[in-house]
Amino acid sequence: MRLLLKTAFVLCLLGSQVFAGGDAGAGEKAYKKCKSCHSIVDNDGNVILKGGKTGPNLYGLAGRIAASVDGFKYGKSLKALGETGFAWSEDDFISYVADPTKFLRASLDDSKARSKMSYKLKKEKDAQDIWAYLTSVSE
Repeated sequence: MRLLLKTAFVLCLLGSQVFAGGDAGAGEKAYKKCKSCHSIVDNDGNVILKGGKTGPNLYGLAGRIAASVDGFKYGKSLKALGETGFAWSEDDFISYVADPTKFLRASLDDSKARSKMSYKLKKEKDAQDIWAYLTSVSE
């Protein structure tokens, strides 16, 4: 009986698409704030969500080295971060989208570091949900 309850619980979690601290369904709605600059296109060129080209494609962001999407022109501070081997995690994503320039300055220990991304996502819950959404569509 205990095994049956544990299995049911795990299946419920998987079915609701909750990833770490976020909800993928809510993240899909919150992503509307991002799509004016960012698209989501898989490795085969299939468009998951059409968006702008001002920002890089966010498909496969989890665990990806910063500033590593071929063909996108990143700012020098984000490129410098990528050259350190920095890879995106949920916590780093949440901190970055809250204040991109502040994040880069702290991460690079460089008071002159700047981000080309000027938008700041005010609600941490939105960032958690967007991360969950990006993770769910990148699997």
